[in-house]
Amino acid sequence: MSSVVVVGSFNVDHVWRCDSLPAPGATIIGRYSTGPGGKGFNQAVAAARSGAATTFLCALGEDAGGAMARALAGEDGFQLTAEGSDQPTGSGGIYVDAHGRNTIVIGPGANAALSVDFIQQQRAAIGAAAVLLAQLESPVETIEAALISAREAGVLTVLNAAPANAPSTIGVLKHANILTPNETEFAALLARHVGERIEADDVATLDGGSLHALCRKLLPDGTVVVTLGAVGVYVSHADDALRGDSQAYYRIAAEQVQTVDTTGAGDAFNGALAAALADNPAAAFAQHVRFANRYAALSTELPGAAQSMPRAADVAARFGG
Repeated sequence: MSSVVVVGSFNVDHVWRCDSLPAPGATIIGRYSTGPGGKGFNQAVAAARSGAATTFLCALGEDAGGAMARALAGEDGFQLTAEGSDQPTGSGGIYVDAHGRNTIVIGPGANAALSVDFIQQQRAAIGAAAVLLAQLESPVETIEAALISAREAGVLTVLNAAPANAPSTIGVLKHANILTPNETEFAALLARHVGERIEADDVATLDGGSLHALCRKLLPDGTVVVTLGAVGVYVSHADDALRGDSQAYYRIAAEQVQTVDTTGAGDAFNGALAAALADNPAAAFAQHVRFANRYAALSTELPGAAQSMPRAADVAARFGG
């Protein structure tokens, strides 16, 4: 039985490291590497390396990328259950500059074929978990079905509404107990579902009360965690559901690390948060966020996505228990 079930995407990442990100029309020289990625897989690796018994539900092509996913899941000790597809395994093109900033283009491939029927077949595994974690690199109706199955079984649901341009609905949002966008995704969700227009760069500058009010409009009955990169994390709870915290909203500062590559940092945060929630659900929510914040920070000190995920012991060694 797994304590965390992750529903989502696997991609074969193709990465170019460059002095600066390419401008439109430019041809530049970069250093190439390839490896595993996809938000779902990254988050599953992070959850497993954070100590959670983890199951990853996904769709894979019958190709080298699919074989890679299965082999790597075995190496990291978590269960991978895949729906087969005649589409190629998903892929991502990533550019990373000298400051660790990145731009990413994904080709969904098999990820777009993850079906509601397949998820319905996994109801027993979902219902036995403590936490279900999902993103939006898979069809929104499939993610909604997974969230509904989890909620019906009393499983805590975490939705990482990413990437920012992914389709989303109020229906899928309302089934999330916890919503975890970054500032760009948060701004996109507000514009799409609430009619509030705000620039992503301005999210971190809002005072706590104003940001709390926007979070309550977006997810009235749940918790919203906005990850703000180098600025840290903002948490907003429903006033009658503080999850063990003493206040309805607060910020946690970013940890000081030597950043090499921010690719996958958001996934690191989400996987670690799910693992922490599953491990000690009675603890104050801020304790879980603090661990996830440290875990994500440490992940940026290594290049790559899934490969950069640290172990829980690494976080303890760096930041203490």
